[in-house]
Amino acid sequence: MAFHTLGCKLNYSETSSLGRLLEKEGFEKKEFDEQADVYVINTCSVTDNADKECRQLVRRIQRRAPESYVVITGCYAQLKPNEIASIPGVDLVLGAAEKFNLPHHIKNLTHQDGVKICSCDIDDVNGFTASWSSQDRTRSFLKVQDGCDYNCSFCTIPLARGKSRSDSIANVVANVHELAAAQTKEIVLTGVNLGDFGEGEEDFYQLVNVLDNIDGIERYRISSIEPNLLTKEIIETVAKSKRFMPHFHVPLQSGSNRILGMMRRRYKRELYAERVAWIKEYMPHAAIGTDVIVGFPGESDEDFNETYEFLQGLAVTYLHVFTYSERDNTLAKTLTDSVPIAVRHERNKKLRQLSFVKTKQFTSQFYDTTRPVLFEKADHEGMMEGYTDNYIRVQTPYRKEWINSIVAWRI
Repeated sequence: MAFHTLGCKLNYSETSSLGRLLEKEGFEKKEFDEQADVYVINTCSVTDNADKECRQLVRRIQRRAPESYVVITGCYAQLKPNEIASIPGVDLVLGAAEKFNLPHHIKNLTHQDGVKICSCDIDDVNGFTASWSSQDRTRSFLKVQDGCDYNCSFCTIPLARGKSRSDSIANVVANVHELAAAQTKEIVLTGVNLGDFGEGEEDFYQLVNVLDNIDGIERYRISSIEPNLLTKEIIETVAKSKRFMPHFHVPLQSGSNRILGMMRRRYKRELYAERVAWIKEYMPHAAIGTDVIVGFPGESDEDFNETYEFLQGLAVTYLHVFTYSERDNTLAKTLTDSVPIAVRHERNKKLRQLSFVKTKQFTSQFYDTTRPVLFEKADHEGMMEGYTDNYIRVQTPYRKEWINSIVAWRI
C-alpha cells in the first residue's frame, strides 16, 4: 500500500492513522513513487488545484502500476464522489463516514465490480476518530477536533467534514502519553475549527491547561485558531507555559469589514487587531501567522488596499495567501461582481511579497540571540533544519546527534 496526502495538517494526521490501520491488517507500507498493490489518495477540495492534482496523481499511478487499486478518500471524495468515480483508474471512493473503514473495503475490492462509491449524507456524519501522524519522532499532528458549524460563505469544509465534534480530554491525554512513549518531541494540535474543541463542559482552554501539565512532551503548538475563539485566558496560559510554543496561527481572510461581512466571518478587523495586540503584550517574541483570501467576489481595489495596509501595520510574522476560487454549493459562488483572474493573481503576488518582508522584519529582531531549536532529519543535500520555539527556521550542516534534539542555538 502507498499513500499520498493533499491539503491540511488534519489530512496528514488522518493519512498516518489510516496507514497504521492497514499495517495492523498485514499490509506493507510503500513510498508513493514505488510499486504498490493499493494506492490511497487522501484529498483536499479547498481550491480547484487540489482537484486537478488528484486527477494527475491517478494518471501517474495508471502509467506506473495499471493493475493496482486506487482508492480516493478525503474532502473531495465526500463532496464529489461521482465526479471522482468518473476518473479512469479509480476503484473505490470513500466518503467521510467510511474513511476509517478502509481496511474492510480494501479486502473486498475486485476490478470486476467496477468503481465502488461508499458515501453518505454529511448530516449523518457525527462520530469522531482520533488521528495522529507518526512519520518521524520529531513532530506529530494530533487531531482533537473535526467538522465546523461556521458556514463561511466561501467554504466547503462543513459540507465535506460535517458538524463540529471533538475528542474527550481524557482520550487526548491517552494519545499524548502514547506519543510521548514513542519519544515524540513536539505535538501540533489540529482540527477544522480547533478553538471550538469540547463536548459537554469541556473546552479548548481546559485542554491547553491539562496538556501543559503532562510530562514527556517538550513542545506543543496550536495549528490554527479563529480570532473570536482565541481568548485572553488562552494567550495568558501559553505565555506562562514551558511547553506551549509562542506561536499562533490566526486566520484573518480580509482586512475589510465589508468583505468580512460578505464572507460571513464572525468578527471584524478591530477584534483581530485586539487579539494580535494581546499576543504581543504577553509575548513580544511570539510568531503570528495568518490566512488571507484575495479576489473574493466584490473585493474592490479599495477593499484590497484596506487589507494590505491593515496587514502592513499589524505585528504578524507571515501570511498564507489564497487566491479565491469558486466552489460549488457555496453562497459566495452566487455573488455577482466577480474579480478578474489576472487581478486576483496580482493581489496574491503583492501579499506574498508583503509576507516576505514581514518575515524578514520578524527574524531580524532575533539575530545574535539564543533560542531553542528542535532539529529534524537531514535533507538530501546533507543539511538539516529545525525551528525555534517562535517558529524561525534554522538550517545547518547535518549532525547526527542533533536529530530530534532541542539545541540552544545562536541565530
